[in-house]
Amino acid sequence: MKTRIDRRRFLALGAALAVARPAIAAAPERGISLRNLHTEETLDTVYWADGRYLAEPMARLNRLLRDHRSGETADMATRLMDLLFALAQTLDSRSPIEIISGYRSPASNARMAAQSEGVAKGSLHTRGMAADIRVPGRELAQVREAALALRAGGVGYYPSSGFVHVDVGRVRSWG
Repeated sequence: MKTRIDRRRFLALGAALAVARPAIAAAPERGISLRNLHTEETLDTVYWADGRYLAEPMARLNRLLRDHRSGETADMATRLMDLLFALAQTLDSRSPIEIISGYRSPASNARMAAQSEGVAKGSLHTRGMAADIRVPGRELAQVREAALALRAGGVGYYPSSGFVHVDVGRVRSWG
């Protein structure tokens, strides 16, 4: 069953986004709260302050977003952190964003792609540029619409699997 966002909610989301974009750009700090559903680890951190990305918090984010199958880490794209920050701000969420999948090693991704048509062989997960997420207290359709409105990259909608894919590649959508 497809969930559609009604016109009133869409207009409210657009208004929230119009306020959120300048607020995000002007924020003296950017922080995010994440929970990895596979490892049960949580992290609430400021990753950007004084006009720069902070090395230690970024290293902790890289660890939290690691490939849970192999334990391998990668440098996650700072733009992805900014996208997750913007989503949390746009959705006015104080709960940790739930991470289903962050980084995937090329070997893990190849195994997954061999088992499922829904996994791209050249997935941006393998480059630290994508995450599959949920936002507690928000419907998946709301998360999808907020991500689409940000126009920061790709947005995949997987309601039967219970997540939204976001990435910082080219702007596109599916699902």
